[in-house]
Amino acid sequence: MNFASDNWAGAHPAVAAALSGQAAGFAPAYGTSDLDRKVAARVSEIFEREVAVYFVATGTAANSLSMTALARPGGVAFAHREAHMLEDECGAPEYFTGGARLSPVDGALGRIDPALLDRAIRRHPAAFVHAGQPMATSITQATEVGTVYGLDDIRAVSGVCRTHGIPLHMDGARFANALVSLGCTPAEMTWKSGVDIVSFGGTKNGCWCAEAVVVLNPDIGRDMPFLRKRAAQLFSKSRFVAAQFDAYLADGLWLDSARHANRMAAALATAIDVSSKLRLAWAPQANEVFAIMEKATFEALQKAGAVFYDWHPPYGYAGPVGESETMARLVTSFATTGEEVERFGRLIS
Repeated sequence: MNFASDNWAGAHPAVAAALSGQAAGFAPAYGTSDLDRKVAARVSEIFEREVAVYFVATGTAANSLSMTALARPGGVAFAHREAHMLEDECGAPEYFTGGARLSPVDGALGRIDPALLDRAIRRHPAAFVHAGQPMATSITQATEVGTVYGLDDIRAVSGVCRTHGIPLHMDGARFANALVSLGCTPAEMTWKSGVDIVSFGGTKNGCWCAEAVVVLNPDIGRDMPFLRKRAAQLFSKSRFVAAQFDAYLADGLWLDSARHANRMAAALATAIDVSSKLRLAWAPQANEVFAIMEKATFEALQKAGAVFYDWHPPYGYAGPVGESETMARLVTSFATTGEEVERFGRLIS
């Protein structure tokens, strides 16, 4: 019963097979192979427009390079106060950009409040050199607390960005989970809603090590080839990343894997909702479930073989968490089985 993280899950068999298939023979290096080009073309097809695709190793690298591509002198980027790039990336975006700042913006349950974003940006007027200048906004889709920005939510944020003349980045570490939750197309969730650049994640959804920066707006990111090289993210044998994406995107595997993870999360939430020992903190929209339980129950479940983490209540959570209670996060993945969920349900019944 491993609900620790989708990062803990292994690789999908189809992805593993694709990697093995590249083990023999030779291919041009540094992203120039036929397979690299095939995958880039496939990504353009998925997004319904010509895009630039840059493979990287991690989501942190994708986010940091995206911010670097958008950096300006004295730059300030805006993100939700609990965003991964602000809370969990050890200052990498600031390091890669050479000193740009990340400014936190509030919003309930992981989503930026557009009015608060507008207010935050206005604290940096163009004529006031001491405050620095706004350079970008980033939203996380799905969010760190398992919620999803609807298309209208994305458009509201991008509208604020357009008013102030700054681009919008999407941290899509769980891009596929959000996409199938909304039932829309990648184009609708990104550039058609005002997103300019995406950190496109595969690792959490069945890949071994496959992330990409996808530049949707041709007016930005022209220096990305040099930025990626300087950041040590240009792989000589990049066909091994391309092979993962090739299998991941073939025949809808990436969407099927995300649907499965989301279904397992929904089943887990149902078990928690009827439990006599746990209560659901809020309804999940992707593959992360949050619950409140007694600390003694937390320890007992861990001893019974359930693996998951405690969690700080996010901004905007209105429910009580008693002195003897804790909030916990449980994450499902492509590898989560119905039997695991059923067993956990029996433990909390």
